[in-house]
Amino acid sequence: MDWGFIFSNTASWLLAPETIAYAIATVGLAVHFGYGGLLNFGQAGFMALGAYGYAISILTFHLPWWAGILVGMAAAVVFAFILGLPTLRLRADYLAIVTIAAAEVVRLLFNSTIWESVTGSANGLGGYHESFDAANPIPPGTYGFGPFQFNANDWWMRIFGLAVLAVALVVVWLLMRSPWGRVVKGVREDEDAVRALGKNVFSVKMQVLVLGGVLGSLGGVVLALPSAVVPGVYLPSLTFFLWTILLLGGAATIMGPVLGSLTFWLIMAFLSVLLPAMSSAGLLPFMTTVQAGIVRFIIVGAALMLIVVFRPQGFLGNKKELTFNAR
Repeated sequence: MDWGFIFSNTASWLLAPETIAYAIATVGLAVHFGYGGLLNFGQAGFMALGAYGYAISILTFHLPWWAGILVGMAAAVVFAFILGLPTLRLRADYLAIVTIAAAEVVRLLFNSTIWESVTGSANGLGGYHESFDAANPIPPGTYGFGPFQFNANDWWMRIFGLAVLAVALVVVWLLMRSPWGRVVKGVREDEDAVRALGKNVFSVKMQVLVLGGVLGSLGGVVLALPSAVVPGVYLPSLTFFLWTILLLGGAATIMGPVLGSLTFWLIMAFLSVLLPAMSSAGLLPFMTTVQAGIVRFIIVGAALMLIVVFRPQGFLGNKKELTFNAR
């Protein structure tokens, strides 16, 4: 087996747009669940709205790339209100069912042939990168070393994604240290007590849903930067991957989503190359290389179960702020 290639490929995922995008979207999920106590299983819907809002704005309405990002964020705000107004008074388990169904509705609408000329239906959308690439301040060329060697456009999208992630982390950190953040945590712990103090719990939940949804849409935009926007990407499994990342890093933490995303994608990248290589080398004679590649999802799922049982607060979480009870 080529261990140099395996480790080089794994290391390259440290700066992959997918790793950065998932971290941003998971920061939004941390706002929803870790700080606000909202059991949202529809974060993939917010990511889809961000990505499609960005792509459609550029391709159909010929807006600049930065305006496309604003449109994607606005779409997430509208979706949060449509989703939150009838559902935020539901119990947590019912809220989870509604949010996963709403995200599927969004995906199926983009997958429909009704607006195929705008959304591209199942084929998705591509060719919207020109205005973003034109804003690249990095001179043409190849920069970096080893597995981190990319051209100017690749560095530009990674730097932009990291900047969005940094802003998201700072905003959430400042908000959660503010009086508003203390109210949000109070709603998570005991919303009846917060309501007794004269606070509008429904309004606070709506604000939390909007903030986390906007962060999810930004994650969708970053995910769409290097490739196309295809509805098949925004399956429920995407939300479950985000939950895995959240629980790995710690639900009510600032840096937990970053550490969780790095851990998740490094493991996935390592296993995606190692297991097929082991199968080809005859070390896994009972499965094909395709089957070996799928086993990584089983391993990650088993690891998630062990984390929930033995360390439900994640790597950086605090048991005093634990909102996910595995017992």
